[in-house]
Amino acid sequence: MAAGSTLLLELGAVFAAVAVAGSVARLVDQSVIPFYVLAGMVTGPFVLGRIGVPAIPQGETITLLAELGIVLLLFFLGLEFSLDRLLERRGPITRAGLIDLLVNFPVGVAIGLALGWTPIEAFVLGGIVYISSSAIITKSLIDLGWIANAESEPILGTLVFEDLFIAIYLAVLSALLLGGGGGLEGALVDVGVAVGFLSALVVVVWFGTAAFQRLLAVDSKEMTVVRTLAITVTVAGAALALGISEAVAAFFVGMGFSPTDHVHDLEQLLSPLRDVFAAVFFFWIGLGTDPALILATAGLLAVTVVATTPPKLLSGYYGAMAFDLDRRRAVRTGAAMVTRGEFSLIIAALAASGSGIVLTETIPALAVGYVLVMSILGSVLMDQSETLERLLPGGEPTADI
Repeated sequence: MAAGSTLLLELGAVFAAVAVAGSVARLVDQSVIPFYVLAGMVTGPFVLGRIGVPAIPQGETITLLAELGIVLLLFFLGLEFSLDRLLERRGPITRAGLIDLLVNFPVGVAIGLALGWTPIEAFVLGGIVYISSSAIITKSLIDLGWIANAESEPILGTLVFEDLFIAIYLAVLSALLLGGGGGLEGALVDVGVAVGFLSALVVVVWFGTAAFQRLLAVDSKEMTVVRTLAITVTVAGAALALGISEAVAAFFVGMGFSPTDHVHDLEQLLSPLRDVFAAVFFFWIGLGTDPALILATAGLLAVTVVATTPPKLLSGYYGAMAFDLDRRRAVRTGAAMVTRGEFSLIIAALAASGSGIVLTETIPALAVGYVLVMSILGSVLMDQSETLERLLPGGEPTADI
């Protein structure tokens, strides 16, 4: 059978598995995200493949489609968060972001040091447990209809802070693990490239509103989609080639389009593409998850989940207070921030390029299990946030605006 037809069959199997998972999620009235992840795990090489049944491989094509899912999700996040709004609210965003960073990052470092790991290994774990999933949380905000609510501002603002911080963190971590082209000097170069690229994007977004407006001033839905994807995917690809998060780059491109008169059209035209590729992204996470590795680190995984969930709930809660929200909306914010995802896996993959059993085996195994558990837990907490709200003194659930 020709290679092209085999690949087409694999993609057909991906979409069939995603369709079944989505149908089951709707049947039980739950978020689709955990079901997409579980579908990928079950149909992948680590479950079906081990029992002799043809499995879906984690090939380059599926990985590329998953990357498009991340890019489009973060592009939509940028559409909801203009640069003017970001600068206007930089005070509460910074306060919420620092609360999030100073509460959660040290927890991961402390767990690593308590296990007798080296400072670098503990530093890796700190990043894995600190960073929430922009992709999964954005998808949940859209699915739950929270994107227009007051709690979306501290959630999105904190995610922006995290994504900017993690761009620098990854450059430093790469230099520590790989030598970065020359130790400290290499680290400084990587950080400088990241800061320079993101600063250039900010300048383009700040001064480029008229250009973005003209770009989409066409009487053709097809050209609107094509031109938007041309800009977004190219910028995201350039960022990735420089070792910078493609998600952060796509977010800034979305902010560039947000002041234009075409936001409504973009949301209508690109929403189906976003949802399809986002489904592939969550499926891809499961596809690369080996249940045996999760079981091998089950004890450490349980400790990490128990130790890191309450701090995220609390930091999200108090971060929302920095935006002067009421307590019940602050609970929603805390619940949203629990989810971990794509960046934790990226950090773990980078760790695997280091040396030693902890970096090459323990941390990657822990990370995939952690992301799976926290993606499910975070999605469930958001979906059942009314139950959490009722736990507050005197509290009926907050009505959506």
